[in-house]
Amino acid sequence: MARPAARSLPRPSDMFDRQWEWSELTAFATAEGTGPRLGVVSGRRRQGKSFLLQALAEATEGFYYSAVEASATESLRLLGEAVARFTGTAVPPRPANWDEALEMLFGLAGDRPLPVVIDEFPYLVRNAPALPSQLQAALGVRSERHRRERPRILLCGSAMSFMGGLLSGASPLYGRANLDLVVHSLGFREAAEFWGIQDDPRLAVLVHAIVGGTPAYRREFVDDDVPDGADDFDAWVCRTVLNPARPIHGEAPYLLAAEPDLRDRSLYHSVLAAVAGGNRTSGGIASAVGRKATDISLPLTVLRNCGLLTAEPDAFRGNRTTYHVAEPLISFHHAVVRPETALLSRRRGAAKVWEHSRPTFLSKVVGPHFERLCREWVEWHADPETFGGMPIQVSSGTVADPVSRTGIEADVVVHGAIGQDQGILLSVGEAKWNKVMHLGHLQRLRRMLDLLAARGVDTGHATPACYSGAGFEPELRAAADRGEVVLVDLRRLYTGS
Repeated sequence: MARPAARSLPRPSDMFDRQWEWSELTAFATAEGTGPRLGVVSGRRRQGKSFLLQALAEATEGFYYSAVEASATESLRLLGEAVARFTGTAVPPRPANWDEALEMLFGLAGDRPLPVVIDEFPYLVRNAPALPSQLQAALGVRSERHRRERPRILLCGSAMSFMGGLLSGASPLYGRANLDLVVHSLGFREAAEFWGIQDDPRLAVLVHAIVGGTPAYRREFVDDDVPDGADDFDAWVCRTVLNPARPIHGEAPYLLAAEPDLRDRSLYHSVLAAVAGGNRTSGGIASAVGRKATDISLPLTVLRNCGLLTAEPDAFRGNRTTYHVAEPLISFHHAVVRPETALLSRRRGAAKVWEHSRPTFLSKVVGPHFERLCREWVEWHADPETFGGMPIQVSSGTVADPVSRTGIEADVVVHGAIGQDQGILLSVGEAKWNKVMHLGHLQRLRRMLDLLAARGVDTGHATPACYSGAGFEPELRAAADRGEVVLVDLRRLYTGS
């Protein structure tokens, strides 16, 4: 069925990127279908959700309301006052309950599609747990009035554990939404452009390893303080993220505190610290925090639901999962800031902390982060011709070598499609941030392919790949010229395919 006709609205001039998100929001908000419609917008904090929705309300003359932490009675009063400001009514309406409040909100639309945005929706549900059920009932009304009115209800929130369940099978709103939009961080290329450092890929990786693709971290949290070239990076770290006077310094702990469903926060902080410290498996994480593996099963699940951890299956060992911190700022905090809290609180310790923490940053933060950027490059930017097929699944993997009695790790494993065949192994790759790569790295990848072939894996289409932030020795470049290996340097990572 074709989507109901919608108006095309120009993207605001002060909005960076977000073309796809803006297109989906405007299509939902202006669709000419009859009756009410429901949309849900979610995403981790600081990604620009409120900015998008405020811009949508301005462009469509719609209603925008941001809830606050308040009692149910106060929330109803504040909502009535917001409606009065929107309609120009001198005396604010006073809904006695949420059924009346929803009736009031639906009535704002009249006979034209009108976005009705409720931001920070979890705050309202905290003191009115029946609200999703009441909204579901309101959406289901089939009276003549409700068929005529066309509110486009948009619920938004950053509590990912709550928002993730809002449309799940157990929720009253399951199956009711016409839009389920997740606002993600900017991709690493877009983030470099947003920071104005796209012409210096090495600096771009270093900055991204700390602030990721979160737009607010440049504007609101460091007040547009951008490192002036690679030589200014160390000083920039000291005057921003290591500076207790800057908001970004204390942001990482807040990301965890903002999730309402977490109880034992000390355990969750310890789990994140363990993963940031290089412990990637559940057993390693449990050992690092001094708990049994069964004790951290729930924290791992909750942190994944919150969007703070990702779980990636091993490409070659189906029973093995590796965990990664999803937000770079959290990795940086636990690797560099948290161990030095006392010294940093003296306000003059930033340079000293950074002097002895920089090697840890490069090995524990930038190294793994670079590996993830390489996987993201394959997934989003590599042409099908690069690996002889369309990449579909990109992960990491380990293959046991019985001769050396060790495991050979591949940082970038690419499975994809060739013609009608899917799941074909297209590439195994190794990524080194600060090391010039040589033929030894290619030989190790060839050994991995031999071991996989001996296990019955089809490696006939697989090409070794080397990803480096420091470059390649001439012998390895010569092998690439012969088509024996794919090489990806920083320039290709940021501008090539």
